[in-house]
Amino acid sequence: MDGTFNENDMSRVIEADRANVWHHLIQHQPFFTGADPKIIIEGKGLRVWDQKGIEHIDAVSGGVWTVNVGYGRESMGDAVRDAIVKMNFFGGTVGSIPGALFAEKLLTKMPGLDRVYYANSGSEANEKAFKMVRQIAHKRYGGKKHKILYRDRDYHGTTIACLSAGGQDERNAQYGPYTPGFVRVPHCLEYRKHEQDGAPDVGYGEWAANQIEDVILREGPDTVGALCLEPVTAGGGVIVPPEGYWERVQEICKKYDILLHIDEVVCGVGRTGTWFGYQHYGIKPDIVTMAKGVASGYAAISCLATTNEVFDMFKDDTSDHLNYFRDISTFGGCTAGPAAALENMRIIEDENLLENTTQMGDYMLDKLSELKDKHEVIGDVRGKGLFLGAELVKDRDSRDPADEAMVQAVVKDCMAQAVVIGATNRSLPGKNNTLCFSPALIATKDDIDQICGAVDGALTRVFG
Repeated sequence: MDGTFNENDMSRVIEADRANVWHHLIQHQPFFTGADPKIIIEGKGLRVWDQKGIEHIDAVSGGVWTVNVGYGRESMGDAVRDAIVKMNFFGGTVGSIPGALFAEKLLTKMPGLDRVYYANSGSEANEKAFKMVRQIAHKRYGGKKHKILYRDRDYHGTTIACLSAGGQDERNAQYGPYTPGFVRVPHCLEYRKHEQDGAPDVGYGEWAANQIEDVILREGPDTVGALCLEPVTAGGGVIVPPEGYWERVQEICKKYDILLHIDEVVCGVGRTGTWFGYQHYGIKPDIVTMAKGVASGYAAISCLATTNEVFDMFKDDTSDHLNYFRDISTFGGCTAGPAAALENMRIIEDENLLENTTQMGDYMLDKLSELKDKHEVIGDVRGKGLFLGAELVKDRDSRDPADEAMVQAVVKDCMAQAVVIGATNRSLPGKNNTLCFSPALIATKDDIDQICGAVDGALTRVFG
């Protein structure tokens, strides 16, 4: 086998997959009662082809918001090949040329942050941040200032500690008991403020941030070490924070000496039209984690960026043999990731993809708003850049969520039209009702018209 398959080979591949592969996030029983697993065999730009040769428009960048620069980039493959042939791996106690150069380049896009720690996945990057907070608590505060706040509806990964910081109860279900010391704060989805006691009609953003302060005061400020938030909530419903929210969050963190950890695993590296989502709001985080779009899926990589103030706390006493970050991510020592990430960043710069993301994001938001005018089932459309959502409801006045089976039927109908979209799924009990869109940053108006046209037809067929 040379990796090239002709039509007759696909039956063998399908059977090998059916018999041996445990896929992510799906029920496998249909594969044993007549259905075939879907195999994606090729991608180019925004398009992917399955084992039947059917061309699909991918409106979710690899299904999980990852392939920011699109499929089939030969220069990305060349960058990875050149790096790994020269030097593929060495443990992260030493450096590499791609690792040094990408860290330098990355930090030029993140003023105020000074150090980069390499890991393998978004979950890993967030785990590293949690461990840093815990180690600082022991070094500086006798272990007391160890609690980590996280927000309802936010998601930070699949490990037990990350699920402990996960605001999606259905996704977390059956994986407890959870790691202690993680405390939830309320969400900031203005569209659903009617479900929050005391939420005002005016000034909701500041009010929502003040709910975080209430939790801090309840827990004790001397016990809270960090606040971990997504800049725009992803799988919890594509939630853009309301006006006044982030400014107040920053004030609260400074007031109580709490580290601000921004999880940019989804939003980072261009998805919202800026290099990082937090940069829309003028805030200064202490820790930023990233993964998916860093190398657009061409290599596995995640990063954690910190300020020197955080970094220096792990080298301020050389007489203490425990006074450094005693952590390792084996594949954080790979050169493929940072080599791909450097090329990924070059593509975004040279092709002006941040500008395209902003322009096409505005265009797509307008197209979704037109669909809202046409379909009563759309209660709200929202998003930032090419990271957008449409929340489906039974009734616009009550805002009761649409039936989840019907939301999934819209996704299935679009797939039948060869357009791949997403939806909140097995995350929020009773509220998995938001369609999700995140096409690659290279999307054109024609691409967006086709995506929205498919959604239009699907809504008509499913909801009438």
